[in-house]
Amino acid sequence: MEDKNKREWGKVRSVGKYRRDGDWSDYWRTKISYADDKECIIRGYTQEDIIDNLTYTETLYLTLRGELPTKEETRVFDAILNCIPDHMFIAANTPAARYVASAFPDSPIPGIAAGVLSFGSYTGSPQDSADLINESYEMMKSENLSKEDVAKKVVAKAIAAKKRIPGFGHPFYASDPRATALTKVAKENGIWGEKSELYEAIHAEFVKVSGKAIPINVDGMMACVMNEMGFDPLEMAGIAVISAMCGILSHVVEEIKEGVPLRIIPEELGAKYIGTPKRKIKK
Repeated sequence: MEDKNKREWGKVRSVGKYRRDGDWSDYWRTKISYADDKECIIRGYTQEDIIDNLTYTETLYLTLRGELPTKEETRVFDAILNCIPDHMFIAANTPAARYVASAFPDSPIPGIAAGVLSFGSYTGSPQDSADLINESYEMMKSENLSKEDVAKKVVAKAIAAKKRIPGFGHPFYASDPRATALTKVAKENGIWGEKSELYEAIHAEFVKVSGKAIPINVDGMMACVMNEMGFDPLEMAGIAVISAMCGILSHVVEEIKEGVPLRIIPEELGAKYIGTPKRKIKK
């Protein structure tokens, strides 16, 4: 499989080249927006036009993808953004955000930042699942394999290396209802294809070989559906944060207004010292 750390970043533009040539004319450039003293244009549309005609879901899609979504894409993208608004204190982002907010109640920004920084391969981010799906799909096409053959290879490699397969499992859901709901919306709107079927085949093989009846979780299904929509894994990580942002903000504000200043972790809530017993320095 392709090393996910070796992404295709496009043509490399070295700062050394700019210094040698002395031509910095294209050093800062963007396809996203243009602004001057008269107007702001996002992907070719004026800000006024966007405000007057688009929902936030459509604007987010436009800003990321460069074109307006279809009716079906809008519905599915809206469902994706509704996948992880909040999950009480189960997700890492909530306690992280509240902990920081309890120590810095002057502004919600530090708490929000802490919540965002908690997203990663074990919580909230579909990025690793998307990388797995893309790598597996490339294997299927380049080696002319069936979904089942690819699934066997992927699962065997993961089990041999004793590595988790991203997007599988949940602390207490036997079937993740959020993933189920997103699957339904995606299929109803025609956003389902070979990559989704391959990911399901990998999951079925894992359950069969491991004997663990764990589900595809919401992170994995978000990756699955966004892959079908053409999003990059890098974009997916940020989209997940946007989905969770309403919960992060709500928790931070609640913590500042109603929480306990400077939260701690007492022994009653699990704090436990397991280091070297008390001793004295011998001189």
